[in-house]
Amino acid sequence: MDFGKTTNLDTVNFGLPPGPAFNARVWSGLDNSSHPEVYIGGPIWANKDYVGKIYPSNAKEKDFLHYYTRQFNTIELNLTHYQIPTPAMLDKWKQEATPGFRYCPKFPQVISHERMLVGTESLTEEFINAVLSLEEFLGMPFLQLPPSFGPEKWPVLETYLKRLPDDLDVAVEFRHPDWFRKADVWQRTLEGLHVLHRHVVNTDVAGRRDVLHMGLSSPTLTLRFIANEGHPTDYSRADAWVQRLKAWFEKGLQTAYLFIHGGAENDTAPELILYWIRELNKHCGLSLKEPVLQPKVVQGSLF
Repeated sequence: MDFGKTTNLDTVNFGLPPGPAFNARVWSGLDNSSHPEVYIGGPIWANKDYVGKIYPSNAKEKDFLHYYTRQFNTIELNLTHYQIPTPAMLDKWKQEATPGFRYCPKFPQVISHERMLVGTESLTEEFINAVLSLEEFLGMPFLQLPPSFGPEKWPVLETYLKRLPDDLDVAVEFRHPDWFRKADVWQRTLEGLHVLHRHVVNTDVAGRRDVLHMGLSSPTLTLRFIANEGHPTDYSRADAWVQRLKAWFEKGLQTAYLFIHGGAENDTAPELILYWIRELNKHCGLSLKEPVLQPKVVQGSLF
């Protein structure tokens, strides 16, 4: 992932900002005694480094998804950003999913980035019909806006979201810093999403702290956490998020989709997800299933 990538981590302030005033409206009247639903996973299943780590040592590439869904309970489905899935692909995804697993597809870039949400009715209908066919395995689809899509384009976004099916969950990821520079702009944006019954994506990446926000438009969190290949700050950042989630669960956060990117290649994502799960279980009273990681066998080593 290139968005927000930086190599100068020592100069980054990784502190989490406070939540905006609108969050108080989200928490108002919620039942904070219910047990939250938490889905946690990575952005890919096709990684050969996972063979012998979270996949069996003899795993074939065609079986990677099968093994992934038995280790994690969700995935950030980036593949759909580049193509609308075919019926054959969707059938395979459903066949390989385990009970309770959720696919979270990203809207195609031809809709979000190339056409900027304008004149996309037929493409959107094709995409929506495709992902709805995932049935009980469909989690949170999310619409990633391009970095050039600023607050002046809110009417375009609002019109597009209004045309989506009411029963389709959708979260929006904002990448232009002007959404967040003025508190009143971000407040109105969260209000608009709330009225439309749409959700918001929180993205935590090292090189773009200007678009890191703690805003919610509903009691559902979609978090994209982009780490830095196992750097120590990956874990201290995770600690801060676990404490923020603990506070939000106590206020009534109902659902959390947590997508943990290990970095450019995502080789270290499984270890980091395991850490997140253990800390969430420890501090938030959850009982998330831990992925089973096998020690990596070094070729030529007898011990």
